[in-house]
Amino acid sequence: MSATDPVENLKALIRCPSVTPEDGGALSALSDMLAPLGFAIERMTASEKGTPDVENLYARLGTSGPHLMFAGHTDVVPPGDSSSWNHPPFAAQIADGRLYGRGAVDMKGGIACFIAALARHIEKNGAPAGSVSLAITGDEEGPGINGTDKLLQWAKARGETWDAALVGEPTNPDALGDMIKVGRRGSLTGRLTVTGTQGHVAYPHLADNPLRPMAAMLDALMGTPLDEGTDLFPPTNLEVTSIDTGNAATNVIPEKATATFNIRFNDLWSEETLKAEILSRLERAAAAGRKSPAHFAVAWLGRVSPVFLTRDEQLAGSLSSAIEAVTGRTPALSTTGGTSDARFIKDYCPVVEFGLISQTMHKVDEHVAVKDLETLTEIYRAFIERWFARAAAC
Repeated sequence: MSATDPVENLKALIRCPSVTPEDGGALSALSDMLAPLGFAIERMTASEKGTPDVENLYARLGTSGPHLMFAGHTDVVPPGDSSSWNHPPFAAQIADGRLYGRGAVDMKGGIACFIAALARHIEKNGAPAGSVSLAITGDEEGPGINGTDKLLQWAKARGETWDAALVGEPTNPDALGDMIKVGRRGSLTGRLTVTGTQGHVAYPHLADNPLRPMAAMLDALMGTPLDEGTDLFPPTNLEVTSIDTGNAATNVIPEKATATFNIRFNDLWSEETLKAEILSRLERAAAAGRKSPAHFAVAWLGRVSPVFLTRDEQLAGSLSSAIEAVTGRTPALSTTGGTSDARFIKDYCPVVEFGLISQTMHKVDEHVAVKDLETLTEIYRAFIERWFARAAAC
């Protein structure tokens, strides 16, 4: 099978049921595509206590610079009830010009197209004048602990360095060429606990209901915007995602209340300054209208995803030029959306993201238009040519 056909590449990948953290044969399918192109392929398994082991793949073509990385993931979210799908989630069926399957958009399709683009480049021009590597993880849709972060640490320890990276996540809202992601907002999650005094609802003077100060504190967090945004970032946004007292009784004032919140923040903030602002707002609200401040604590949950912005004209310019040449569209440079593995890659080299249309990702009957696979392949092929040409000129 020729790797120049993105449809066949994608069919092979979709037929691997690689729900995080299972590989489902996806990395072997990738190896079968890459080995005939001359790639040196290595697979590493990352482990950490309390999390499932994850197998990752690193493949490199060439030994000299400049060095371009393509990064992505073969793991997918669960399909849910397969009977809800009109086309089985791992059958890779084509109907009405669309290829159906879990991961078609997010993001096996991007991987399939990049491999096809590189295979076409090699077939026409030979290998690029430098190196191309693929860093592919099986832990992007999961905890993100044993995936790209550890894969790049492992590769760096072996002497690998990169000049630029492209992540093939689905970035386009409506049509190919709409949007390049040149950065991502940061993400910070906290849990607020307010402690009062339990009591009977008929005797409130003998109790201290923690929900009263909790309401004021949440209003302090959400009522006043944290900022108005910047040229390339939307305003920082805080959302409360849960409130709970653990109280099943209707006639008992609870002892404590908890609320979980998540903040997507722009480059006006760092982790430290944002935490300080949150605590300042809570302290003021906890004391307002009370003889003594309400007792509260904040626990910061999980890993903080830092905000980042890529300013690299060679990388973004090469990709924008390729998109315009193939589609006629001028892509917007955006930082919208959630987090991605680009948050790890940005510590090693400049990184941007561009892939398929995002409308059906994570949905029942996830699918991609066959014509879009061809278009994305040609965009990637044009990008490879332009990026290496610019790098040679520098």
